[in-house]
Amino acid sequence: MFTGIIQGKGKIIAKQPFGSGMVFGVEADFDLPQPQEGESIAINGVCLTAKDIAGRRFTADVSPESLSRTNLGDLAPGSVVNLERALQLSDRLGGHLVSGHIDAVAKILERKVEGDFVRFTFTVPDGLDKYIIEKGSIAIDGISLTVNQCDAQSFAVAIIPHTLQITTLGQRKQGDTVNIEVDLIGKYVEKLLSVKEESSSSDRSGINPAFLAEHGFIKE
Repeated sequence: MFTGIIQGKGKIIAKQPFGSGMVFGVEADFDLPQPQEGESIAINGVCLTAKDIAGRRFTADVSPESLSRTNLGDLAPGSVVNLERALQLSDRLGGHLVSGHIDAVAKILERKVEGDFVRFTFTVPDGLDKYIIEKGSIAIDGISLTVNQCDAQSFAVAIIPHTLQITTLGQRKQGDTVNIEVDLIGKYVEKLLSVKEESSSSDRSGINPAFLAEHGFIKE
């Protein structure tokens, strides 16, 4: 689990096929204190496993599923990425709850400079518009951001100077793709409501106290 508060950038220093997936070599631009072999780390918002940790360098395997749902396959040696180590229970939840499980890839429709800020407008991937709400949270390439405006086709966010400096959004331009993870709380609410509706449908189909009494399950 992550918070969407990026700790720093990393650079892809190696990329090799690994079965039907890939393995990346990554070098962070910040220290990795108390490293734990096999710990989770988010690369552009994708939860991966850090291995062979040595100083600021580590490797990470990327599964075929992750390659199919994200833009990690487009990375090459020299590409710069956002990095966040996994949340600890004692950490501040400065952003929002981010699982590191990407929903889809979106494209930047517009990058507009507004003073010291930059306003980005993105496409809404198919099926995700119901989870994107005005003033709601969304993770873009692993960055916890607030939706300023949205409709069925697009949504926009305003990026502050600090975020532009410490993340890859400072270099993003129109036409680039980004990894999107919508707020997972909305997904849980939707699932719970669908289960309740299915239960209500079952009740209407004949499973009720009269039916149970008739078949000896309860006494009237």
